[in-house]
Amino acid sequence: MDVSEERTEEQGRMTTRTWTVRAALVAAAVAVVLGTGAAPAGAAGQPASPAVAQTAAQTGRYPAVLVGHGDSLHPEGAGWDPVHRRFLVGSMRHGTVAAVRPDGSTAVLVDDPALVTVVGVHVDAERGRILVANGDTGAGLRSTAATTRRVAGIGAYDLATGRRLFYTDLAAVAADGGEHLANDLVVGPDGTVYVTDSFAPVVYRVAPGGTASVLVRDDRLAPQPGAFGLNGIVRSGGTLVIGKYDDGTLWRVPIARPERLSRIPVAGDGDRLLGLDGLLSRPDGTLLGITNHLGGSGAESRVELRSADGWRTARLTAVRPTPDAATTVLTPGPGGSVYQLSGRLDLLFAGTPVDEFTLRRVG
Repeated sequence: MDVSEERTEEQGRMTTRTWTVRAALVAAAVAVVLGTGAAPAGAAGQPASPAVAQTAAQTGRYPAVLVGHGDSLHPEGAGWDPVHRRFLVGSMRHGTVAAVRPDGSTAVLVDDPALVTVVGVHVDAERGRILVANGDTGAGLRSTAATTRRVAGIGAYDLATGRRLFYTDLAAVAADGGEHLANDLVVGPDGTVYVTDSFAPVVYRVAPGGTASVLVRDDRLAPQPGAFGLNGIVRSGGTLVIGKYDDGTLWRVPIARPERLSRIPVAGDGDRLLGLDGLLSRPDGTLLGITNHLGGSGAESRVELRSADGWRTARLTAVRPTPDAATTVLTPGPGGSVYQLSGRLDLLFAGTPVDEFTLRRVG
């Protein structure tokens, strides 16, 4: 995720298109605090009454705890679209991207046969597009023996219509015949996209038109056998900060001098970063992250990191438990808020898919 989404919030308010949705009574749990409005009676974070859920659908305000529902979507990535004022989530199972309405119902926006498993999702509102990282963990309906752990790609789609703008095969760009999975991505001010690969020690650079190259290839970034390696990525000025899932390390990549890749020492019990998944950079320079137990070693928590020297070093300043299982990412939300996503990937990987996911406001 990138703070460019939040910088476009004001533009989004000026160009907002009102959702037209049917008022529906839903049984799914939603929270009591609606958007920026007053809090109705009831404890925050608890299931809302049908009347509150109906109000959310009618007013277009997103609740503090949004329980989404769609046919076994199991989203791993999410983004906030400030132009149309909606959340967008990718589907690990279907390889699609869906828009999420305030009442939790979903509608498919992107359905590209090239997408097997949508992992990272990034809204590039400035250029009117949504960017997605494509891979194959073997848990998707489009997975095959030939594609499992062999897919890495980036797709760009029109933010309003879902029409494909380009699709780039990053595994072909790596050209090493090995295992690949595109995981997360971030956009630079010129529209260049940077993409992590969880199964290879590679970070890709993708030009605004889709032409790609390898920005970094370094064996220090290689995952442990059978594990997920590189994961979340954010940009801080001319620097990329990347998390590595299997060992909880942070890495610094100067975009202009990528050969100066270096590990970021973390003070304050950096061992608590094991299972580090999605990252989100805040306007004040704080780096937020999610750790989870999907890989077998991390805790279910939300972490906060700060740096006083341009991410040459970092300090772990907060670790907070997450109330939802298998949380993966943080995304900007309406009004400068932050939401965390639980797509219940633990159940998907266990072979018991479900139809619900949770977006919970945490800031």
